[in-house]
Amino acid sequence: MSVINTIGRRKSAVARIYMQEGKGAVTINNRDYKEYFPVGTLQYKIEQPFALTETTGQFDVKVNVKGGGFNGQAEAVRLAIARALVEADAENKPALKADSLMTRDPRMVERKKPGQPKARKKFQFSKR
Repeated sequence: MSVINTIGRRKSAVARIYMQEGKGAVTINNRDYKEYFPVGTLQYKIEQPFALTETTGQFDVKVNVKGGGFNGQAEAVRLAIARALVEADAENKPALKADSLMTRDPRMVERKKPGQPKARKKFQFSKR
């Protein structure tokens, strides 16, 4: 099996991954994923696609991720891993799709409008 290259996005985070057969090492920006994401919930999001498809410890994953915050980055990596697992074996798709790991979350930050402090917040109105 050659290297599988996929991309995942969430909010403004973009994750590019390179997956190949190996011993289960996941490195994010040249650091171990447990060091990069010290919070347990974010580590769970990274491990989730492997757990659902029962492929834990079968693939080595190298990730380049940039933009956004920690949660957005973790979810971008999760989407990229799910896409790579489907590319490796199409039988993984129903299990991943059932937990909605194959869908790109389209929600983005609404842009700031001119004449307002934020997207929807208005400056205080003074009648007199």
